Amino acid sequence: MNYLVKFNGYLNRVLLFFSGVAVLALTGIAAGNMFLRIIYSPIPGSYELVGFFGATATGFALGYTQIRKDHIIVTMFTDRFPKKVNRLLDGLNYSVNTVFFAIISWETLKWGMKIARTGELSETLKIIYHPFVYCLAIGFAALAFSLLVDFIRLFDREVAA
Repeated sequence: MNYLVKFNGYLNRVLLFFSGVAVLALTGIAAGNMFLRIIYSPIPGSYELVGFFGATATGFALGYTQIRKDHIIVTMFTDRFPKKVNRLLDGLNYSVNTVFFAIISWETLKWGMKIARTGELSETLKIIYHPFVYCLAIGFAALAFSLLVDFIRLFDREVAA
């Protein structure tokens, strides 16, 4: 179990690093576009690139955000439930969300493969964009894996005690 938790942490820290790189890239493009708009002309396709890097940054950060439990959660009602009921509800939540995001990851991967197979290009810059779709699929898969690890940890005797 410990190896699974360590691997999950390592994988999501690596993805978080690349998420940060994507944020830096989109910030640089946006800032450069604003600056160049004043002195000359804007960067062609900057809106498109910012969208691609924004999707990549968001996707790669999903698993790490789950590890830290930084997603929004409303526990107004469940705080009043007994601990066993809350664990059962958490288990149900983790299992349903694991399956959901695994399906989302798979469907996103299939979409990326379809785009690659047909040779579809982006609208403005006419560049291949299926690698960005693959990045999003990886991010959803990392989130599904993090949720699976949380599910397993929820019922691990050492953690539960």
